[in-house]
Amino acid sequence: MAYYRTPHDVTTLPAWQALTQHRAAMKDFSMRDAFNADPERFEHFSLSACGLFLDYSKNLIDAQTRDLLVQLANEVDLQGAIKAMFAGELLNASEGRPALHTALRRPVGDKLNVNGVNVMPDVHKVLNQITELVTRIHDGLWRGYTEKPITDVVNIGIGGSFLGPELVSEALLPYAQKGVRCHYLANIDGSEFHELSAKLRAETTLFIVSSKSFSTLETLKNAQAARGWYLAQGGSEAELYRHFIAVSSNNAAAVEFGIREENIFPMWDWVGGRYSLWSAIGLPIAMSIGMANFKELLSGAYTMDQHFQSAPFEQNMPVLLALLGVWYGNFWDAKSHAILPYDHYLRNITKHLQQLDMESNGKSVRQDGTPVNIDTGPVIWGGVGCNGQHAYHQLLHQGTHMIPADFIVPVVSFNPVADHHQWLFANCLSQSQALMLGKSRSESEAELRERGMAEEDVQKLAPHKVIPGNRPSNTLVVERISPRRLGALVAMYEHKVFVQSVLWGINAFDQWGVELGKELGKGVYQRLIGENEAVAEDASTQGLINYFRGRHRG
Repeated sequence: MAYYRTPHDVTTLPAWQALTQHRAAMKDFSMRDAFNADPERFEHFSLSACGLFLDYSKNLIDAQTRDLLVQLANEVDLQGAIKAMFAGELLNASEGRPALHTALRRPVGDKLNVNGVNVMPDVHKVLNQITELVTRIHDGLWRGYTEKPITDVVNIGIGGSFLGPELVSEALLPYAQKGVRCHYLANIDGSEFHELSAKLRAETTLFIVSSKSFSTLETLKNAQAARGWYLAQGGSEAELYRHFIAVSSNNAAAVEFGIREENIFPMWDWVGGRYSLWSAIGLPIAMSIGMANFKELLSGAYTMDQHFQSAPFEQNMPVLLALLGVWYGNFWDAKSHAILPYDHYLRNITKHLQQLDMESNGKSVRQDGTPVNIDTGPVIWGGVGCNGQHAYHQLLHQGTHMIPADFIVPVVSFNPVADHHQWLFANCLSQSQALMLGKSRSESEAELRERGMAEEDVQKLAPHKVIPGNRPSNTLVVERISPRRLGALVAMYEHKVFVQSVLWGINAFDQWGVELGKELGKGVYQRLIGENEAVAEDASTQGLINYFRGRHRG
């Protein structure tokens, strides 16, 4: 099975050289002037796809910029890379694996061979297994050790086994089915387990242990804590199978824990954790919103997959967003990117996209192992509007950093209160408008004079009221956050991240940096409890170990 190779050094390509010259020519580009000069700029730089509407007109671009960025995508053979991913070629070169999260949302009847084996029957077999379990839970047929139906489902996982499912189940809370509440347990901090378990009854709680290896430290420790709590609340070892299921590829460890083999849902090595919410890792999503809505989520992602594969790059939503990110990161020296959802239910999308983007593209070597010579993934941060407007938006407007932003907002609220949603939508639009327009020195002075301020005071205060403007943003609008549209939105960002990895020539599907801390953590833990003390640590780590041991009281 071939694996797709990107050019070793994107900076040597003609389009990159042309973009460098174009960036110099755009030094004094003004979005204000661009809108004044072209009444149809909004129409020229916006598009609809898969239930999403993207306005990218408030960017430091003109038609030539877009043309050159598309040319760059063509020169790295992005279309070939897209085809290679969907065909199951070994894009994850360092681990010798394909990246086939897209297979999880392909319809029945599709064929996709991996090492000569069609994986699609297994994908749909697991989907049917999920359907059967969810139906039994929702119909009250799955009973706890006192024969009472399950009312609470706790997903024990971390990273991709937590962030994606939590995002989706919270974003789709209006679709939640009655009778079953879903909870998440990720952090190894005992306070999180204490707070959650206090809300539950063991006899009506089902735990999902999500760990490919069934040995992830935080997940295993929380699973053991949940097991101990279950037994302390009156459950028995003999009935444990009623309260624990697993999503794992280590069946033996899960069975040894007490989980029946028929209640172990498989994970495939061709799906990375941060891309896994479409798989059995999405069990808590299906538990929350029901199988019909879960399948709508998959369908929405599939429509974005189709758009990504077929739309011309200049009309391709994930491609355009990826190219804009490269434009700012590599030509305008932007180091971070803000995700600003104006929807309470979408409040955790920033956390999911942090992992998706930063774990995928936080790399410093190319696929062939040679060092990159340009910046790769940005720092992803942000939070829900309007809260951020009274906090970090100040830095967006008047700080010294260029920080591109994505505003995400629905047209319709699930919970209209008076005119709240109109104000929410207005705030979203006005923030992107303010980033673009800013306020000049002359405008600031005129504003102060209109208030009757003395000229001396005007000159003192005006500099503080100047807002540079000309700061880029995208606005993503959905009519309403539905399973289908959310599936398309999340898949769009997955593809955006992949496109950028192709342009930079890096591997978006491994995460070796994450492993080092895990490995070192085992040794540090041993020293904390007084074992292997002969092993030398660096002075800082040893000093902190000594500090902990000297003050630990249990």
